[in-house]
Amino acid sequence: MQKIVVGNKVGFDNEKYLQEQTKAILERVERFDNKLYLEFGGKIIFDYHASRILPGFDPSVKMRLLKQLKDKADIILCIYSGDIERRKIRADFGITYDVDALRLIDDLREWGLKVQAVVITRFEEQPAARIFKNKLERRGVRVYTHRFTKGYPTDVDLIVSDQGYGANTYIETENPLVVVTGPGPGSGKLATCLSQLYHEYKRGIKAGYAKFETFPIWNIPLKHPVNVAYEAATADLRDFNLIDSFHLEAYGQSTVNYNRDVEIFPVLKRILEKITGSESMYKSPTDMGVNRAGFGIVNDQIVQEAAKQEIIRRFFRYNCEYVMGFVDKGTVERVEILMEELDIKADDRRVVAKARQASEEARQKGKGHEGVFCGAAIELTDGSIVTGKNSSLMHAASSLIFNAIKRIADIPDKIHLLSPNIIDSIAALKKDILTSKTVSLDLEETLIALSISAATNPSAQIAMQHLKDLNGCEVHMTHIPTPGDEAGLRKLGVNLTSDPNFSSKSLFLG
Repeated sequence: MQKIVVGNKVGFDNEKYLQEQTKAILERVERFDNKLYLEFGGKIIFDYHASRILPGFDPSVKMRLLKQLKDKADIILCIYSGDIERRKIRADFGITYDVDALRLIDDLREWGLKVQAVVITRFEEQPAARIFKNKLERRGVRVYTHRFTKGYPTDVDLIVSDQGYGANTYIETENPLVVVTGPGPGSGKLATCLSQLYHEYKRGIKAGYAKFETFPIWNIPLKHPVNVAYEAATADLRDFNLIDSFHLEAYGQSTVNYNRDVEIFPVLKRILEKITGSESMYKSPTDMGVNRAGFGIVNDQIVQEAAKQEIIRRFFRYNCEYVMGFVDKGTVERVEILMEELDIKADDRRVVAKARQASEEARQKGKGHEGVFCGAAIELTDGSIVTGKNSSLMHAASSLIFNAIKRIADIPDKIHLLSPNIIDSIAALKKDILTSKTVSLDLEETLIALSISAATNPSAQIAMQHLKDLNGCEVHMTHIPTPGDEAGLRKLGVNLTSDPNFSSKSLFLG
Protein backbone atom coordinates (compact mmCIF):
# COMPACT_ATOMS: atom_id res chain seq x y z
CA MET A 1 0.00 0.00 0.00
CA GLN A 2 1.10 3.58 -0.63
CA LYS A 3 2.83 5.30 2.28
CA ILE A 4 0.74 7.89 4.07
CA VAL A 5 2.23 11.41 4.07
CA VAL A 6 0.26 14.44 5.27
CA GLY A 7 2.95 17.12 5.65
CA ASN A 8 1.70 20.71 5.83
CA LYS A 9 -1.46 20.15 3.79
CA VAL A 10 -4.72 21.62 5.10
CA GLY A 11 -7.96 19.66 5.09
CA PHE A 12 -10.08 21.68 7.53
CA ASP A 13 -11.41 25.26 7.41
CA ASN A 14 -11.53 26.76 10.92
CA GLU A 15 -13.44 29.88 9.97
CA LYS A 16 -16.16 27.98 8.13
CA TYR A 17 -16.49 25.62 11.08
CA LEU A 18 -16.61 28.45 13.60
CA GLN A 19 -19.37 30.21 11.67
CA GLU A 20 -21.42 27.03 11.27
CA GLN A 21 -20.96 25.96 14.90
CA THR A 22 -21.86 29.33 16.42
CA LYS A 23 -25.01 29.53 14.31
CA ALA A 24 -26.10 25.99 15.25
CA ILE A 25 -25.70 26.61 19.01
CA LEU A 26 -27.56 29.93 18.98
CA GLU A 27 -30.40 28.40 16.94
CA ARG A 28 -30.73 25.65 19.55
CA VAL A 29 -30.86 28.21 22.38
CA GLU A 30 -33.75 29.95 20.63
CA ARG A 31 -35.72 26.69 20.36
CA PHE A 32 -36.13 26.67 24.13
CA ASP A 33 -37.15 29.30 26.67
CA ASN A 34 -33.81 31.11 26.11
CA LYS A 35 -32.14 28.67 28.51
CA LEU A 36 -30.06 25.83 27.09
CA TYR A 37 -27.77 23.45 28.94
CA LEU A 38 -25.09 22.37 26.46
CA GLU A 39 -23.12 19.26 27.36
CA PHE A 40 -19.72 20.22 25.97
CA GLY A 41 -17.69 17.06 25.32
CA GLY A 42 -14.11 16.60 24.23
CA LYS A 43 -11.21 18.88 25.06
CA ILE A 44 -12.28 22.50 25.34
CA ILE A 45 -8.74 23.71 24.58
CA PHE A 46 -5.59 22.09 23.21
CA ASP A 47 -7.62 19.50 21.29
CA TYR A 48 -4.59 17.92 19.67
CA HIS A 49 -6.47 14.76 18.67
CA ALA A 50 -8.74 16.88 16.46
CA SER A 51 -5.84 18.91 15.06
CA ARG A 52 -3.93 15.75 14.17
CA ILE A 53 -6.75 14.06 12.26
CA LEU A 54 -8.22 17.27 10.78
CA PRO A 55 -5.11 19.11 9.47
CA GLY A 56 -5.83 22.80 9.76
CA PHE A 57 -8.04 22.41 12.86
CA ASP A 58 -7.03 24.99 15.47
CA PRO A 59 -6.56 23.12 18.80
CA SER A 60 -8.08 26.15 20.54
CA VAL A 61 -10.96 26.77 18.09
CA LYS A 62 -13.53 25.70 20.71
CA MET A 63 -12.17 28.37 23.03
CA ARG A 64 -12.61 30.88 20.21
CA LEU A 65 -16.18 29.63 19.88
CA LEU A 66 -16.86 30.24 23.57
CA LYS A 67 -15.26 33.67 23.38
CA GLN A 68 -17.73 34.60 20.63
CA LEU A 69 -20.55 33.42 22.91
CA LYS A 70 -19.13 34.88 26.16
CA ASP A 71 -21.87 37.50 26.56
CA LYS A 72 -24.51 34.79 26.30
CA ALA A 73 -22.86 31.90 28.16
CA ASP A 74 -22.04 30.66 31.66
CA ILE A 75 -19.60 27.79 32.20
CA ILE A 76 -19.91 24.92 34.68
CA LEU A 77 -16.96 22.57 35.07
CA CYS A 78 -17.57 18.94 36.17
CA ILE A 79 -15.03 16.46 37.46
CA TYR A 80 -15.68 12.90 38.65
CA SER A 81 -14.52 12.35 42.24
CA GLY A 82 -13.22 8.88 41.35
CA ASP A 83 -10.84 10.39 38.78
CA ILE A 84 -9.48 12.72 41.48
CA GLU A 85 -9.07 9.86 43.94
CA ARG A 86 -7.19 7.50 41.59
CA ARG A 87 -5.18 10.37 40.05
CA LYS A 88 -6.25 9.67 36.48
CA ILE A 89 -3.79 11.11 33.94
CA ARG A 90 -4.48 13.24 30.86
CA ALA A 91 -1.95 11.58 28.57
CA ASP A 92 -1.19 14.46 26.20
CA PHE A 93 -0.06 16.70 29.08
CA GLY A 94 1.05 14.08 31.59
CA ILE A 95 -1.01 15.72 34.36
CA THR A 96 -3.84 14.42 36.54
CA TYR A 97 -7.47 15.33 35.84
CA ASP A 98 -7.75 17.54 38.92
CA VAL A 99 -4.66 19.50 37.87
CA ASP A 100 -6.10 19.66 34.34
CA ALA A 101 -9.28 21.17 35.80
CA LEU A 102 -7.23 23.89 37.53
CA ARG A 103 -5.32 24.53 34.31
CA LEU A 104 -8.60 24.76 32.37
CA ILE A 105 -9.99 27.37 34.79
CA ASP A 106 -6.82 29.43 34.32
CA ASP A 107 -6.98 29.05 30.52
CA LEU A 108 -10.62 30.15 30.45
CA ARG A 109 -9.76 33.20 32.53
CA GLU A 110 -6.97 34.12 30.12
CA TRP A 111 -9.55 34.09 27.33
CA GLY A 112 -11.83 36.35 29.37
CA LEU A 113 -14.20 33.51 30.31
CA LYS A 114 -15.33 32.82 33.85
CA VAL A 115 -16.21 29.43 35.34
CA GLN A 116 -19.48 29.92 37.20
CA ALA A 117 -19.00 26.82 39.34
CA VAL A 118 -17.16 23.51 39.67
CA VAL A 119 -19.18 20.35 40.34
CA ILE A 120 -17.54 17.30 41.90
CA THR A 121 -19.76 14.45 40.71
CA ARG A 122 -20.55 11.10 42.38
CA PHE A 123 -18.96 12.55 45.49
CA GLU A 124 -18.54 10.08 48.38
CA GLU A 125 -16.37 12.06 50.78
CA GLN A 126 -13.16 10.76 49.15
CA PRO A 127 -10.19 12.40 50.93
CA ALA A 128 -8.50 13.56 47.70
CA ALA A 129 -11.77 14.98 46.37
CA ARG A 130 -12.36 16.86 49.62
CA ILE A 131 -8.86 18.35 49.49
CA PHE A 132 -9.52 19.42 45.88
CA LYS A 133 -12.80 21.04 46.99
CA ASN A 134 -11.08 22.91 49.82
CA LYS A 135 -8.31 24.11 47.52
CA LEU A 136 -10.81 25.62 45.06
CA GLU A 137 -13.07 27.19 47.66
CA ARG A 138 -10.14 28.83 49.41
CA ARG A 139 -9.19 30.41 46.08
CA GLY A 140 -12.67 31.87 45.65
CA VAL A 141 -14.17 29.25 43.29
CA ARG A 142 -17.72 28.06 43.94
CA VAL A 143 -17.82 24.27 44.37
CA TYR A 144 -20.84 21.95 44.47
CA THR A 145 -20.89 18.22 45.23
CA HIS A 146 -23.37 15.87 43.57
CA ARG A 147 -23.81 12.30 44.72
CA PHE A 148 -24.79 9.32 42.59
CA THR A 149 -28.35 9.82 41.29
CA LYS A 150 -30.75 7.48 43.05
CA GLY A 151 -32.58 5.12 40.70
CA TYR A 152 -30.31 5.77 37.70
CA PRO A 153 -30.75 4.51 35.02
CA THR A 154 -33.88 2.35 35.33
CA ASP A 155 -36.23 4.00 37.87
CA VAL A 156 -37.21 7.19 36.01
CA ASP A 157 -39.81 8.16 38.63
CA LEU A 158 -37.13 8.15 41.34
CA ILE A 159 -34.52 9.82 39.14
CA VAL A 160 -36.86 12.71 38.31
CA SER A 161 -37.86 13.48 41.88
CA ASP A 162 -36.66 15.43 44.89
CA GLN A 163 -34.75 12.29 45.99
CA GLY A 164 -33.06 11.99 42.59
CA TYR A 165 -32.02 15.08 40.65
CA GLY A 166 -33.74 17.25 43.22
CA ALA A 167 -31.26 16.14 45.88
CA ASN A 168 -28.54 18.10 44.09
CA THR A 169 -28.09 21.75 44.97
CA TYR A 170 -29.29 24.10 42.21
CA ILE A 171 -26.49 26.10 40.59
CA GLU A 172 -27.45 29.71 39.89
CA THR A 173 -26.64 30.87 36.35
CA GLU A 174 -27.28 34.15 34.59
CA ASN A 175 -27.05 33.66 30.83
CA PRO A 176 -29.27 31.85 28.30
CA LEU A 177 -26.53 29.36 27.40
CA VAL A 178 -24.91 27.20 30.07
CA VAL A 179 -21.88 25.26 28.85
CA VAL A 180 -21.27 22.16 31.00
CA THR A 181 -17.80 20.74 30.42
CA GLY A 182 -15.15 18.70 32.20
CA PRO A 183 -11.84 16.86 31.80
CA GLY A 184 -12.26 13.52 30.09
CA PRO A 185 -15.22 11.17 29.62
CA GLY A 186 -17.45 10.17 32.54
CA SER A 187 -17.05 13.49 34.34
CA GLY A 188 -20.78 13.75 35.09
CA LYS A 189 -21.69 16.42 32.54
CA LEU A 190 -24.97 14.79 31.48
CA ALA A 191 -26.20 14.24 35.04
CA THR A 192 -25.36 17.86 35.90
CA CYS A 193 -27.29 19.13 32.86
CA LEU A 194 -30.35 17.04 33.71
CA SER A 195 -30.20 17.99 37.40
CA GLN A 196 -30.19 21.67 36.44
CA LEU A 197 -33.03 21.05 33.97
CA TYR A 198 -35.12 19.49 36.75
CA HIS A 199 -34.62 22.54 38.98
CA GLU A 200 -35.33 24.96 36.12
CA TYR A 201 -38.71 23.37 35.41
CA LYS A 202 -39.58 23.49 39.10
CA ARG A 203 -38.96 27.24 38.82
CA GLY A 204 -41.17 27.51 35.76
CA ILE A 205 -38.34 27.94 33.24
CA LYS A 206 -38.71 25.69 30.17
CA ALA A 207 -35.02 25.12 29.61
CA GLY A 208 -33.52 22.69 27.13
CA TYR A 209 -30.64 20.28 26.70
CA ALA A 210 -28.27 19.66 23.78
CA LYS A 211 -24.98 17.85 23.26
CA PHE A 212 -21.80 19.10 21.62
CA GLU A 213 -19.20 16.48 20.65
CA THR A 214 -16.62 16.79 17.89
CA PHE A 215 -16.38 13.01 17.36
CA PRO A 216 -17.67 10.82 15.93
CA ILE A 217 -18.72 13.07 13.04
CA TRP A 218 -22.33 12.22 12.30
CA ASN A 219 -22.49 13.20 8.61
CA ILE A 220 -19.52 11.27 7.24
CA PRO A 221 -19.45 7.47 6.68
CA LEU A 222 -19.32 5.05 9.61
CA LYS A 223 -15.97 3.59 8.50
CA HIS A 224 -14.44 6.89 7.46
CA PRO A 225 -10.87 6.97 8.91
CA VAL A 226 -11.74 10.06 10.99
CA ASN A 227 -14.49 8.14 12.77
CA VAL A 228 -12.33 5.03 13.06
CA ALA A 229 -9.61 7.22 14.65
CA TYR A 230 -12.15 8.16 17.34
CA GLU A 231 -12.73 4.45 18.03
CA ALA A 232 -8.96 3.97 18.30
CA ALA A 233 -8.70 6.90 20.73
CA THR A 234 -11.35 5.33 22.99
CA ALA A 235 -10.29 1.69 22.59
CA ASP A 236 -9.52 1.50 26.32
CA LEU A 237 -13.14 2.52 27.04
CA ARG A 238 -14.45 -0.06 24.53
CA ASP A 239 -16.42 2.64 22.71
CA PHE A 240 -17.45 1.94 19.14
CA ASN A 241 -19.34 3.80 16.42
CA LEU A 242 -22.59 2.65 14.88
CA ILE A 243 -25.43 3.87 12.71
CA ASP A 244 -27.99 5.78 14.77
CA SER A 245 -30.94 3.40 14.43
CA PHE A 246 -33.35 5.89 16.01
CA HIS A 247 -32.46 8.57 13.46
CA LEU A 248 -32.69 6.09 10.59
CA GLU A 249 -36.16 5.00 11.70
CA ALA A 250 -37.44 8.54 12.30
CA TYR A 251 -36.05 10.24 9.20
CA GLY A 252 -34.77 7.53 6.87
CA GLN A 253 -31.33 9.13 7.09
CA SER A 254 -28.13 7.24 7.96
CA THR A 255 -26.05 9.09 10.59
CA VAL A 256 -23.17 8.04 12.84
CA ASN A 257 -23.12 8.06 16.62
CA TYR A 258 -21.36 6.04 19.27
CA ASN A 259 -22.61 3.14 21.35
CA ARG A 260 -23.11 4.82 24.72
CA ASP A 261 -25.24 7.63 23.31
CA VAL A 262 -27.42 5.21 21.32
CA GLU A 263 -27.76 2.79 24.24
CA ILE A 264 -28.80 5.46 26.74
CA PHE A 265 -31.11 7.38 24.38
CA PRO A 266 -34.41 5.61 25.30
CA VAL A 267 -33.74 6.28 29.00
CA LEU A 268 -32.61 9.85 28.37
CA LYS A 269 -35.71 10.53 26.24
CA ARG A 270 -37.97 9.26 29.04
CA ILE A 271 -36.13 11.38 31.61
CA LEU A 272 -36.48 14.51 29.48
CA GLU A 273 -40.19 13.85 28.95
CA LYS A 274 -40.68 13.26 32.67
CA ILE A 275 -38.90 16.53 33.52
CA THR A 276 -40.72 18.61 30.89
CA GLY A 277 -44.11 16.91 31.14
CA SER A 278 -44.37 16.74 27.34
CA GLU A 279 -43.15 14.69 24.39
CA SER A 280 -39.48 15.28 23.59
CA MET A 281 -38.62 17.10 20.38
CA TYR A 282 -35.66 14.73 20.05
CA LYS A 283 -36.28 11.54 18.11
CA SER A 284 -32.66 10.36 18.07
CA PRO A 285 -29.25 10.92 19.70
CA THR A 286 -28.21 12.72 16.51
CA ASP A 287 -31.09 15.17 17.04
CA MET A 288 -29.59 16.13 20.40
CA GLY A 289 -26.24 17.09 18.90
CA VAL A 290 -25.18 20.43 17.48
CA ASN A 291 -21.84 19.30 16.05
CA ARG A 292 -20.87 20.90 12.72
CA ALA A 293 -17.27 19.64 12.40
CA GLY A 294 -18.10 17.68 9.26
CA PHE A 295 -18.94 20.91 7.45
CA GLY A 296 -15.40 22.22 8.12
CA ILE A 297 -13.74 19.44 6.11
CA VAL A 298 -12.54 20.93 2.82
CA ASN A 299 -10.23 18.14 1.60
CA ASP A 300 -11.42 14.65 2.46
CA GLN A 301 -8.31 12.87 1.17
CA ILE A 302 -6.01 14.86 3.44
CA VAL A 303 -8.07 14.20 6.56
CA GLN A 304 -8.35 10.50 5.69
CA GLU A 305 -4.57 10.21 5.46
CA ALA A 306 -4.09 12.15 8.71
CA ALA A 307 -6.65 9.98 10.53
CA LYS A 308 -4.85 6.81 9.43
CA GLN A 309 -1.63 8.18 10.88
CA GLU A 310 -3.41 8.89 14.18
CA ILE A 311 -4.64 5.29 14.36
CA ILE A 312 -1.04 4.11 14.01
CA ARG A 313 0.02 6.49 16.81
CA ARG A 314 -2.69 5.04 19.04
CA PHE A 315 -1.44 1.52 18.23
CA PHE A 316 2.03 2.40 19.50
CA ARG A 317 0.70 4.26 22.52
CA TYR A 318 -1.51 1.38 23.67
CA ASN A 319 1.30 -1.13 23.16
CA CYS A 320 3.49 0.96 25.45
CA GLU A 321 0.69 1.38 28.00
CA TYR A 322 0.17 -2.39 27.93
CA VAL A 323 3.78 -3.19 28.89
CA MET A 324 3.57 -0.51 31.60
CA GLY A 325 0.39 -2.14 32.97
CA PHE A 326 -2.06 0.68 32.22
CA VAL A 327 -4.29 -1.14 29.72
CA ASP A 328 -5.20 -4.75 28.97
CA LYS A 329 -4.40 -6.83 25.91
CA GLY A 330 -7.93 -6.34 24.58
CA THR A 331 -7.26 -2.63 24.09
CA VAL A 332 -4.22 -3.37 21.91
CA GLU A 333 -6.12 -6.00 19.94
CA ARG A 334 -8.99 -3.60 19.36
CA VAL A 335 -6.68 -1.09 17.63
CA GLU A 336 -5.06 -3.88 15.63
CA ILE A 337 -8.50 -4.84 14.28
CA LEU A 338 -9.21 -1.23 13.30
CA MET A 339 -5.88 -1.07 11.45
CA GLU A 340 -6.70 -4.28 9.58
CA GLU A 341 -10.09 -2.86 8.56
CA LEU A 342 -8.35 0.12 6.91
CA ASP A 343 -5.40 -1.93 5.60
CA ILE A 344 -2.76 0.12 7.42
CA LYS A 345 0.40 -1.11 9.10
CA ALA A 346 2.73 0.21 11.77
CA ASP A 347 5.53 0.84 9.29
CA ASP A 348 3.25 3.11 7.25
CA ARG A 349 4.54 5.64 9.77
CA ARG A 350 7.71 6.73 7.96
CA VAL A 351 9.84 7.46 11.02
CA VAL A 352 9.45 3.96 12.48
CA ALA A 353 11.85 2.11 10.17
CA LYS A 354 14.42 4.93 10.36
CA ALA A 355 14.41 4.91 14.18
CA ARG A 356 14.89 1.15 14.25
CA GLN A 357 17.72 1.44 11.74
CA ALA A 358 19.42 4.03 13.99
CA SER A 359 19.07 1.67 16.96
CA GLU A 360 20.66 -1.18 15.00
CA GLU A 361 23.54 1.07 13.93
CA ALA A 362 24.12 1.99 17.59
CA ARG A 363 24.08 -1.70 18.53
CA GLN A 364 26.60 -2.60 15.82
CA LYS A 365 28.87 0.25 16.87
CA GLY A 366 28.64 -0.74 20.53
CA LYS A 367 29.17 -4.47 20.12
CA GLY A 368 30.76 -5.96 23.20
CA HIS A 369 29.32 -3.27 25.49
CA GLU A 370 26.44 -3.81 27.88
CA GLY A 371 23.42 -1.52 27.78
CA VAL A 372 20.38 -0.67 25.73
CA PHE A 373 20.88 0.86 22.28
CA CYS A 374 18.14 3.39 21.52
CA GLY A 375 17.31 4.97 18.18
CA ALA A 376 15.05 7.88 17.28
CA ALA A 377 13.86 9.56 14.09
CA ILE A 378 12.03 12.79 13.25
CA GLU A 379 10.29 13.79 10.03
CA LEU A 380 10.82 17.51 9.40
CA THR A 381 8.29 19.77 7.71
CA ASP A 382 10.08 19.42 4.35
CA GLY A 383 9.60 15.63 4.48
CA SER A 384 13.23 14.80 5.25
CA ILE A 385 14.00 12.41 8.10
CA VAL A 386 16.76 12.91 10.68
CA THR A 387 17.88 10.26 13.17
CA GLY A 388 19.64 10.11 16.51
CA LYS A 389 20.96 7.45 18.89
CA ASN A 390 22.00 7.25 22.50
CA SER A 391 25.58 7.49 23.69
CA SER A 392 27.52 7.88 26.92
CA LEU A 393 26.92 11.64 26.59
CA MET A 394 23.28 11.94 25.48
CA HIS A 395 19.98 10.13 25.29
CA ALA A 396 18.68 9.29 21.81
CA ALA A 397 16.03 12.01 22.11
CA SER A 398 18.72 14.60 22.88
CA SER A 399 20.95 13.68 19.95
CA LEU A 400 17.88 13.56 17.70
CA ILE A 401 16.82 17.10 18.52
CA PHE A 402 20.36 18.42 18.14
CA ASN A 403 20.73 16.71 14.77
CA ALA A 404 17.34 18.08 13.66
CA ILE A 405 17.97 21.72 14.54
CA LYS A 406 21.44 21.52 13.01
CA ARG A 407 19.84 20.29 9.79
CA ILE A 408 17.25 23.08 9.80
CA ALA A 409 19.84 25.77 10.63
CA ASP A 410 22.44 24.41 8.15
CA ILE A 411 25.00 23.97 10.93
CA PRO A 412 27.75 21.44 10.05
CA ASP A 413 27.86 18.27 12.14
CA LYS A 414 31.43 18.94 13.32
CA ILE A 415 30.36 22.17 15.13
CA HIS A 416 29.50 21.59 18.79
CA LEU A 417 26.34 23.14 20.19
CA LEU A 418 27.50 22.26 23.70
CA SER A 419 31.11 22.66 24.66
CA PRO A 420 32.79 19.57 26.19
CA ASN A 421 33.31 21.62 29.37
CA ILE A 422 29.54 22.08 29.86
CA ILE A 423 28.86 18.38 29.28
CA ASP A 424 31.67 17.37 31.67
CA SER A 425 30.41 19.79 34.33
CA ILE A 426 26.85 18.44 34.16
CA ALA A 427 28.14 14.86 34.22
CA ALA A 428 30.19 15.62 37.32
CA LEU A 429 27.16 17.18 39.02
CA LYS A 430 24.99 14.14 38.27
CA LYS A 431 27.61 11.57 39.23
CA ASP A 432 29.55 13.09 42.12
CA ILE A 433 26.96 15.32 43.82
CA LEU A 434 23.53 13.98 42.88
CA THR A 435 24.84 10.37 42.85
CA SER A 436 22.90 9.56 39.71
CA LYS A 437 23.38 6.11 38.16
CA THR A 438 23.47 7.58 34.65
CA VAL A 439 25.26 10.72 33.51
CA SER A 440 24.07 10.99 29.89
CA LEU A 441 21.82 13.99 29.31
CA ASP A 442 18.08 13.52 28.85
CA LEU A 443 16.26 16.00 26.61
CA GLU A 444 15.14 18.41 29.34
CA GLU A 445 18.70 18.64 30.65
CA THR A 446 20.02 19.06 27.11
CA LEU A 447 17.64 21.92 26.32
CA ILE A 448 18.66 23.76 29.50
CA ALA A 449 22.32 23.24 28.66
CA LEU A 450 21.67 24.54 25.11
CA SER A 451 20.10 27.72 26.46
CA ILE A 452 23.16 28.31 28.67
CA SER A 453 25.52 27.63 25.78
CA ALA A 454 23.60 30.04 23.55
CA ALA A 455 24.80 32.95 25.71
CA THR A 456 28.35 32.51 24.41
CA ASN A 457 28.03 30.23 21.38
CA PRO A 458 26.47 31.86 18.24
CA SER A 459 25.79 28.45 16.65
CA ALA A 460 23.89 27.31 19.74
CA GLN A 461 21.91 30.56 19.70
CA ILE A 462 20.91 30.06 16.04
CA ALA A 463 20.06 26.40 16.63
CA MET A 464 17.92 27.19 19.68
CA GLN A 465 15.81 29.64 17.64
CA HIS A 466 14.86 26.75 15.35
CA LEU A 467 13.43 24.56 18.13
CA LYS A 468 9.99 26.04 17.42
CA ASP A 469 10.22 24.65 13.87
CA LEU A 470 9.89 21.14 15.32
CA ASN A 471 6.31 21.76 16.47
CA GLY A 472 3.97 19.24 14.83
CA CYS A 473 6.80 17.05 13.49
CA GLU A 474 6.54 13.25 13.70
CA VAL A 475 8.95 11.43 16.06
CA HIS A 476 9.45 7.74 16.75
CA MET A 477 11.74 6.14 19.32
CA THR A 478 12.70 2.49 19.65
CA HIS A 479 12.27 2.67 23.44
CA ILE A 480 9.77 4.21 25.84
CA PRO A 481 11.15 7.69 26.65
CA THR A 482 12.38 8.49 30.13
CA PRO A 483 10.38 11.17 32.02
CA GLY A 484 12.91 13.87 31.06
CA ASP A 485 12.81 12.89 27.38
CA GLU A 486 9.03 12.65 27.29
CA ALA A 487 8.56 16.04 28.98
CA GLY A 488 11.03 17.69 26.62
CA LEU A 489 9.43 16.23 23.49
CA ARG A 490 5.96 17.19 24.72
CA LYS A 491 7.04 20.79 25.26
CA LEU A 492 8.50 20.90 21.75
CA GLY A 493 5.07 19.89 20.44
CA VAL A 494 6.10 16.85 18.41
CA ASN A 495 3.85 13.85 17.74
CA LEU A 496 5.67 11.08 19.58
CA THR A 497 5.39 7.31 19.32
CA SER A 498 7.69 4.61 20.59
CA ASP A 499 8.17 0.86 20.47
CA PRO A 500 7.11 -0.95 23.67
CA ASN A 501 10.68 -1.44 24.92
CA PHE A 502 12.16 -0.04 28.13
CA SER A 503 15.23 2.19 27.89
CA SER A 504 16.86 0.56 30.90
CA LYS A 505 16.97 -2.87 32.53
CA SER A 506 16.36 -1.19 35.90
CA LEU A 507 12.80 -1.43 37.26
CA PHE A 508 13.01 1.98 38.94
CA LEU A 509 13.89 5.15 37.06
CA GLY A 510 14.41 8.13 39.35
